Amino acid sequence: VFSRVLAGASSVLTIAPPATVIAIVLGTIVGLAAGYYRGWVDEASMRLSEAFLAFPTVVICILALAAVGNSTLSVIVIIGLLFVPNVSRTIRTVALQERGRDYVAAARLRGERGPYVMFVEILPNITGPVLVETTVRFGYAVFTAATVSFLGLGIQQPSPDWGLSIALGRSYLQVAPATVIAPAI
Repeated sequence: VFSRVLAGASSVLTIAPPATVIAIVLGTIVGLAAGYYRGWVDEASMRLSEAFLAFPTVVICILALAAVGNSTLSVIVIIGLLFVPNVSRTIRTVALQERGRDYVAAARLRGERGPYVMFVEILPNITGPVLVETTVRFGYAVFTAATVSFLGLGIQQPSPDWGLSIALGRSYLQVAPATVIAPAI
């Protein structure tokens, strides 16, 4: 059981980091643009984000995987794209706070363009929230990948994936509970 849990970590850890990178990069770009430019950019991106956040992540993930297929690449991309609205809302909030600071006003007075102000002036000053969001999304990506595998739409047998191990071990819960408890932990 222990060796399967260790081996199962590799499949989850091949999905979670790239999905997290996709979510953080795209979410940061959208959040910075929404927070800096405001107006119709802010309204359009946040309304679209709210539309996606109205549905549970797992449901959207199941629908997307059923439509696209359940290869490892599609699981990575879908999980990454599903977390973009959450990341963008957080980054937008922080960018709105930083937008009114003196160093942003000084950059505008120097005649710097919007992308320069967003990525050279604002982004280095919001690395704390970006790092926190990265760690949170990484944990959620692990759980989402395991959930999708548990439901039979992610990694398939004979992989020792955590979600798949829990799904297969459910029938042995009375006899050998360690087969479910170990990968669940």
